[in-house]
Amino acid sequence: MPEGDTVWQATKRLHAALAGRVLTHTDFRVPQYATVDLTGRAVLDVTPRGKHLLIRIEGGLTLHSHLRMDGTWKVFAPGRRWSGGPAHQIRVVLGTDDRTAVGYRLPVLELIRTAEEERAVGHLGPDLLGPDWDADRALANLLADPARPLGEALLDQRNLAGIGNVFKSELCFLLGVTPWLPVGDLPADRAAVLPALAARLLEANRDRPVRNTTGRRNPALFVYGRAPRPCLRCGIPIRVADQGDGSRDRPTYWCPACQTGPAPTPAHRHPRL
Repeated sequence: MPEGDTVWQATKRLHAALAGRVLTHTDFRVPQYATVDLTGRAVLDVTPRGKHLLIRIEGGLTLHSHLRMDGTWKVFAPGRRWSGGPAHQIRVVLGTDDRTAVGYRLPVLELIRTAEEERAVGHLGPDLLGPDWDADRALANLLADPARPLGEALLDQRNLAGIGNVFKSELCFLLGVTPWLPVGDLPADRAAVLPALAARLLEANRDRPVRNTTGRRNPALFVYGRAPRPCLRCGIPIRVADQGDGSRDRPTYWCPACQTGPAPTPAHRHPRL
């Protein structure tokens, strides 16, 4: 599931493959840009912004994409078979003399003026892996709506950018509270460490192929994806439920013994249990 660390890794691969090189082939497989040809333009840089990815191209253009739940960018050497999914899932192809970048299942793909990037990403809060990271501002954003459940506040990219379902669940476990606890009820000592803890988790995982929050090889995560297996701390079975308005699949994991605070009723539990 793409989160800030995943986008960081994708950006690093794309920057290494494309930055400073001239595009020799482009193919947009979305109706809006079907006739666009960027051949002959150089790629200037590739930059992450939270869970958004910005490919800046000569001539004042930026290709903006968002991976959401299952989008991905793959980079291939000449002659290598493309392996990111079936051909009908390809949304864009950017080729140079020695590398080809292929975007699969990208729900957001738009070509904008570089000078207008703020229109696409200006709403985002401080980026956990970016140069604009500001822990105090992120905490103030989270606390601005004290009645909001912590898990929902962490997923709101306007508060802080880069957290998805996995890090939301892991952060709440490490803080010892359920994702349904109102932000305003978070004890002051835990609220004070939340931004630094979030940044530390993403920084520790930005160069790892497999996320790890436990410091162990197996299991690598404390709660996410582990229901109904026993909690690593207390042995009680981990639980899972959907969180949010139901418009997206947001499976949320927690330990009912190690984490204090509200929890969903059995009727709202995830069908996996």
